Amino acid sequence: MVGGGYVGMYTALRLQSKLRADEASVTVVDPLSHMTYQPFLPEAAAGSIEPRHVVVPLRKVLKRCKVLTGRVIGISHATREVTVAAAAGQTVTLDYDYLVVAPGSVARTLPIPGLAENGISFKTVGEAIYLRNHVLSRMDAAASTDDPKVRERLLTFLVVGGGYAGIEALAELADMSRYASRYYREFGVDDLRWILVEAAGRIMPEVSPEMGVYTAKQLLKAGIELFLDTRVKTMEVGHVVLDDGTEFDTDTIVWTAGVKPNPMLANTDLPLDDKGRVRCTAELQVVGIPDVFSAGDCAAVPDLSKDDPNALTSPSAQHAVRQAKVLASNLVAVLRGQGTRKYEHSYIGSVASLGLYKGVAEVYGIRVRGIVAWFMHRTYHVGKMPTFNRKLRILADWTEGLLFRREVVALEQLHEPRAEFVRVAGSTTPPAGSPRP
Repeated sequence: MVGGGYVGMYTALRLQSKLRADEASVTVVDPLSHMTYQPFLPEAAAGSIEPRHVVVPLRKVLKRCKVLTGRVIGISHATREVTVAAAAGQTVTLDYDYLVVAPGSVARTLPIPGLAENGISFKTVGEAIYLRNHVLSRMDAAASTDDPKVRERLLTFLVVGGGYAGIEALAELADMSRYASRYYREFGVDDLRWILVEAAGRIMPEVSPEMGVYTAKQLLKAGIELFLDTRVKTMEVGHVVLDDGTEFDTDTIVWTAGVKPNPMLANTDLPLDDKGRVRCTAELQVVGIPDVFSAGDCAAVPDLSKDDPNALTSPSAQHAVRQAKVLASNLVAVLRGQGTRKYEHSYIGSVASLGLYKGVAEVYGIRVRGIVAWFMHRTYHVGKMPTFNRKLRILADWTEGLLFRREVVALEQLHEPRAEFVRVAGSTTPPAGSPRP
């Protein structure tokens, strides 16, 4: 099993419950030892949920599977081998009879000067924790300076990409920063500047245009600046230049402008489409290779719910979780010489949070806004969160949030934990050639 995300973990869970111990052994390979439930990352970044509660330890839930922490760097189906750069530093080669390819997606970046040096994505719990601490630390730094230009730079925050990930991250972090601003005497909430840049002419293409317009109005109402039909030309040294001529300085650039299949797939002999996705049948088997399966963001799966024969399922958690169930059942069926079934799922709709007590939802064509949509967002995702343990912990976090005020403290030491020790140790290091005590 290549990948321990939505598809990898859910498939492995189903396999370990359906397969007898003497039928097969399952190995899951992933660079991380946990699966991240990404829809809750914005709330983790805002402090509404403890970050540890949005991840699921693979070894804890996959008790009948072997979990190998490492990064797959190549697949050769011709020799039935998977090459892994293990966490300990060695390169390991694994043989297989059946293979599930589910490495997921990575951030889709563009050749914008300064992006690699100044930007950060929003796909992992580490990035969510970093952004929370970073935003609060910028506010602390702004309170320590009398230079208006420096303060303006520190309190300017840019999010690039107006899809679900970008909007939810922006809304939650901006909401948190506005709440935190009450504790600063040196500046007020009006000094905070949150900016969204989106290349398309609308935000949240996953919902209807009407709901997209409503979301835009809510963001504007909250004081967030929107630049639609706009692209970033450069962001070198934090100086951002947009293609409409707008320029500003910032210490915070969050990049959420889409995803692309894991580039590792280029180092395989599996059939790929023009976007680098593994070409699959509706049974989630790789085209021409019935003993290799794939699903999720990295797979080009026919969308049988649409009339267009060329339509493919979108890269979403909704499809990934449901595909994993069909994939596992089909893999077991192939092992036992039984028939497989096709994956077909009509898109139910979407729910999104726009900050505390605010949200939008469009389910089965019914549009809901405000606190009801926000409640639907929380209810849906806590229901989909793997394991009862994690559901209960998240509910406890939310209950605590109702009873007590938000915690708005920056733990910036987490990102450079040795900095103070190195400073102290360096100041006591004797000059070269000095006798040691």
